[in-house]
Amino acid sequence: MAGEFWGIVGLSLRVTGLALLLSAALGVPCGAWLGLRRFAGRRAVIALLYTGMGLPPVVVGLTVYLLLARQGPLGFLGWLFTPAAMVLAQTIIAFPVIAGLTMASVLAVSPELAAQLRTLGAQPAQVLRAYLNEARGGIAVALVAGFGSIISEVGAVLLVGGNVRSHTRVLTTAIVLETSQGEFGLALALGMALLGITFVINALALHLQSRFAEI
Repeated sequence: MAGEFWGIVGLSLRVTGLALLLSAALGVPCGAWLGLRRFAGRRAVIALLYTGMGLPPVVVGLTVYLLLARQGPLGFLGWLFTPAAMVLAQTIIAFPVIAGLTMASVLAVSPELAAQLRTLGAQPAQVLRAYLNEARGGIAVALVAGFGSIISEVGAVLLVGGNVRSHTRVLTTAIVLETSQGEFGLALALGMALLGITFVINALALHLQSRFAEI
């Protein structure tokens, strides 16, 4: 039982951690770009991004399921009911959250910074780095929010992962299963593990924010 418990915790951390890395790698640059650039259709893109921030995870799961199904356009990958499908679904869920909050953090930085840097001869990449540095506290919050949106999500991972024992069973799906079977002790233990992980991540983010504020 202990081995199964830690296996579920480990898989949850691997799937969510990889999804967070992928969504951050895409979402932070995208959010910064939207915050700094002005172009035709920008408002529509931002509205779409904000819509994605509130997208129901089960809808994401259904979409990914249809994409990865045998007759779907990505069916050849053979990812359905594997951790890879779960990572894909969670990445899609977390991306708009991270991108949207990063954009808001960049917009909160004084617009005079860019003008000052360009006066000093800074290149666009240097301006971007400066803005990201100034917005680092908000970006940390964006990453925590992205993590929170997927570590506690159940609908999407259940649809695309299937809750297969020792293969795709994560904390949220295991809690649902054990509760339905009347195994409340194990369900509570899994729930406490989920709460503990979330608490540690939030505490780390708070610590980083405090450090950033002192710099």
